[in-house]
Amino acid sequence: MAFHVYKTIELTGSSPNSSDEAVRIAVERAARTVRNMRWFEVAGTRGEIEDGRVAHWQVTIRVGFTLDDETRP
Repeated sequence: MAFHVYKTIELTGSSPNSSDEAVRIAVERAARTVRNMRWFEVAGTRGEIEDGRVAHWQVTIRVGFTLDDETRP
């Protein structure tokens, strides 16, 4: 069994459509520059209300990724 060391970062994604989409947006944007992402957990959800309706979602997630192995080329 391999040993893993994870680093975590916190991201906040936003969407006018849904909390799920806000999470996807955050993960997909981070994937452009962060390698080896393995998991996420929702740390918080909030939204904006306009005229008595949900207008916007913001979801803060913690993302865990494995560190690069220093012995690899």
